Amino acid sequence: MTELTRQILRPEPLTAEAFAPYGDVIETGDRDFFMINNGSTKRFHRLGEVILGKPDDRAIISIFRAQGLTIPLRIKLLERHPFGSQAFIPMKQNPFLLLVAEPGDVPDQTAIRAFITDGTQGVNYHPGVWHHPVLSCVAEDDFLVVDREGEGNNCDEHYFADTTEIYLEAAE
Repeated sequence: MTELTRQILRPEPLTAEAFAPYGDVIETGDRDFFMINNGSTKRFHRLGEVILGKPDDRAIISIFRAQGLTIPLRIKLLERHPFGSQAFIPMKQNPFLLLVAEPGDVPDQTAIRAFITDGTQGVNYHPGVWHHPVLSCVAEDDFLVVDREGEGNNCDEHYFADTTEIYLEAAE
């Protein structure tokens, strides 16, 4: 008989330091800036880097309209993008949830971390970082997405065994 494995994930507040192994937090708080446009605009420069893995790749901008999911949520899969970064910037300033695991052949399910944004933060996943598809905290939300277009499959999916139960619960 196969043993059932159960794991509960609770989101922690998103910080640049905690998220560093997975990518960049795109936010303006405590970040350096310089003035442009005749002094009327603060430019918070290079908050993340678009990483493209192949010479003919292109950086593209899309909008993802995500539907909210019921929490607690059973996590059945994580995905990764081996050839490029992928950034999510919330357009309506709603918090959203993140599940991440460091790069590897398969995600280390015991090392999955959960984060919740404050609604003003975006993220830029580095290439190869395992993550759950976008997790909206509201019924419907829009995200500006910057990622890679080019040759080759840039989305690997890892489905967890039926005997593995990983649940995302609400933040405390």
